[in-house]
Amino acid sequence: MRDVEVAAAAARAAAQVLLELRSGGLTGRALGDAGDAAAQAAITGVLAAHRPDDVVFSEEAADDRSRLAAGRVWIVDPLDGTREYGETDRSDFAVHVALWAGGALSAAAVALPAVGEVLVTDPAPAPPPATARPPRIAVSRTRPPVQAAAAAEAVGGELVPLGSAGWKTTAVVRGEVDAYVHAGGMYQWDSAAPVAVALAAGLTALRLDGSPLRYNEPDPSLPDLLVCRPELAAGLLAAVR
Repeated sequence: MRDVEVAAAAARAAAQVLLELRSGGLTGRALGDAGDAAAQAAITGVLAAHRPDDVVFSEEAADDRSRLAAGRVWIVDPLDGTREYGETDRSDFAVHVALWAGGALSAAAVALPAVGEVLVTDPAPAPPPATARPPRIAVSRTRPPVQAAAAAEAVGGELVPLGSAGWKTTAVVRGEVDAYVHAGGMYQWDSAAPVAVALAAGLTALRLDGSPLRYNEPDPSLPDLLVCRPELAAGLLAAVR
């Protein structure tokens, strides 16, 4: 199996157990906790079977610092959007599986279990053409950053509150929104897989200061993010800086 196929298999395995758990009667925090653990086990099982020598860097496991000297590191968020997953009428949660190799993200899959989709880096998704509507900018539904309001004003757009960094990033890929602005805290596993998919799809993905997003860094924090259609990048970056 190619690396991207392993990523997709791991993401699908986690998506399946998450949907099975969600139909079992649990809700809220109890469902979220069960989902985190079950999805982690599903992903690590696939990776152990197909890439046993690689390091796994996951939100749901202790940080194995051997990753800093490793050539291949899987950066994983087994359940991104735990709060939304626990609210059983919501679909905006995701599974992230990305491979960092040779100093960069090299393969990734993002599963959207509630809608039965898995987006991968190869073949990369093709975002739909731009429309004449005002730009739509995805933001956190619980902690919308002030930078997002400035960005919306700069491009004459509107804010769209959503859960899950993976869902918001893939909403740009899928054409549901035109940009995603985040500030105020995030970790490498929150963005690695969706950013890899977005870049493969030809979108722009950067830090809010315009610098590149770097992964498998010693500090797991990667606190801000802009993902957008390329034609919006200059205006949005100027607004959020």
